[in-house]
Amino acid sequence: MKRLFFASASLVVLTAIQGIPSAEAQSRYDRYPADTILVAPDGAILDYVPDRGDVVISRDGMGRRVFIDRYGNVLATEIRQETYRPARAEEYPPAPGGYRRFRDLGGYQDGYGYQDYRDYRPGEPGSVTGAIPGSGSVTRMPLDEQQMPGADDSYPQEASIEPDQQAIESLHPQKPIIAVTKKPQAEIAALQVFLDREGISPGVIDGHLGENVNKAIAAWQEMTGETLDPNNSEDIMQRLTYSGGLPIIDYTITAADAAGPYVAAIPEDYAHKAQLPAMSYTSVTEKLAEQFHMDENYLKALNPGVDFTIPGTIIKVVNPGQPKAGQVTRIVADKGRKQVFAYGADNQLIAAYPATIGSTDTPSPTGTHTVQRVALDPGYTYNPKINFKQGNNDQILQIPPGPNGPVGKVWIALSKPTYGIHGTPEPSKIGKTNSHGCVRLTNWDATELAKMVKTGAIVEFVE
Repeated sequence: MKRLFFASASLVVLTAIQGIPSAEAQSRYDRYPADTILVAPDGAILDYVPDRGDVVISRDGMGRRVFIDRYGNVLATEIRQETYRPARAEEYPPAPGGYRRFRDLGGYQDGYGYQDYRDYRPGEPGSVTGAIPGSGSVTRMPLDEQQMPGADDSYPQEASIEPDQQAIESLHPQKPIIAVTKKPQAEIAALQVFLDREGISPGVIDGHLGENVNKAIAAWQEMTGETLDPNNSEDIMQRLTYSGGLPIIDYTITAADAAGPYVAAIPEDYAHKAQLPAMSYTSVTEKLAEQFHMDENYLKALNPGVDFTIPGTIIKVVNPGQPKAGQVTRIVADKGRKQVFAYGADNQLIAAYPATIGSTDTPSPTGTHTVQRVALDPGYTYNPKINFKQGNNDQILQIPPGPNGPVGKVWIALSKPTYGIHGTPEPSKIGKTNSHGCVRLTNWDATELAKMVKTGAIVEFVE
C-alpha cells in the first residue's frame, strides 16, 4: 500500500487519526471542473472520478485539492490541464535524510559504496505533475545479532563510584535550536518519530515537547550540519515520506501479543523480585508501547476504549522505522547533557540517546573506559556489600531476566567493575531521574546500541 504523499495531505490525515477535526478534510467536493485533471501520486492520469462517499478532500501547499481514501492513502491531486507536463530526466525527489553526506566530487562517501542518490531514483521517467514525489524508499541496513556472552557474565552488578579519575570537559556544548511554538500533539509526535528514525532518539514518543526533544534536535543538527525547524511541520512530514511513511499507522494485535507471558505486577522489594519466574511486562499495552517506542499513556490515548487483550483488534501505533545500523567504536556519556553519543571509526556521529547518568549520591565513573562485554536479556545480581542497600535486603539476590528487571533488556559492561550501560523498566523517566551510577537508556535504545558496539569500544564520561 502506498503511503508516500504530500506533506500537507499527510498532516491532514495525521490530524484525523488523532481525532482532531479538520473542516477541509471533511468538506464535500463540488462538480468536477472540465479544465482540470486528476493525477495519481505516480504521475498517471486518473481515468475515473472517485465516488463522493469513498474520499475526503484536503488541500496541498499550493491550494490544490487532494483526494484521500478512507485508509489515508492519496488517490489523486486535482490540477489544471495546462500545468500538467511530463517529467524531465534530471528531476528527482529530494534526497532522503540518511544520504546527506554528499560531496561535490565523488558522490556519497558513506562507507557502504552508495552512489549519487540520483542513481537510486524510483522507476523510469514518466508523466508527473512536477510536484508529486515518487514512491522511492531507502532500505535500512539489517542488524547482525550480537553473540550472547556466557551465563556467568549475564548477571551485572552496580556499585557506587570512588572519584579517582580526572573529569573530562564536555565535548558537546548545547547548540542553539529554533524555539518550538505551541503545536498540536500529532505534529509533535511526528517530529519525535522523525528524530527516532534518524537514530537521534527523543526517548519515549508521547506527543509532548521537553528537554529530550530539544537535545535530540541539537544532536541531529550536529550529525547532519543542517538546521531543523521544528515548527515547519510540512518539511518534517516530507522528510518522513523518505524514511518509512506516516508517523502513525494501523497495527493488528496478534495472539502472541495477547498471550504474553505477563506478570500481575512488579514488586518494589528486590527479595520479592527474585521470587518471580521472569521480570516480564505487566500488560499488553506496556509491551506494545515499548515495541513501538511509545509512552504507554500515549498509546492508550490514541486508542480510547480499546480492549488490547483481544487478538485481531486494530489499533493506532507509532511507526518508528528500523533500528540504526553501523559499527560504534566510541561512546561519549555526557553527564551535563544527560545524553549518550555513539561514533563510528571515522568519528562521525551515528546515534544519540537521552540518558540517566548517575546521581549525587552514586555518581557515574569519570574518565575513559572500554566495553568489556555485551549481554542481551540479562539477569541481575543484587549484592548489598558492593551495591546500594535496597530496603532490608542484606543477602545476595539473583533477579531473573526480563524487560522490567533493574537493568532492563541490555547490559553493556564496562572495564570499570560493576558499571555499565543498560536498559530500564521505566522508559518515560529517562533523562528525568537518577541512577545508581550507571548509564541508563530506554530498552530499545540500549538494544540498538548493544547491536552496534563490540568489546573494546571506548567509553568516555564527560562533565
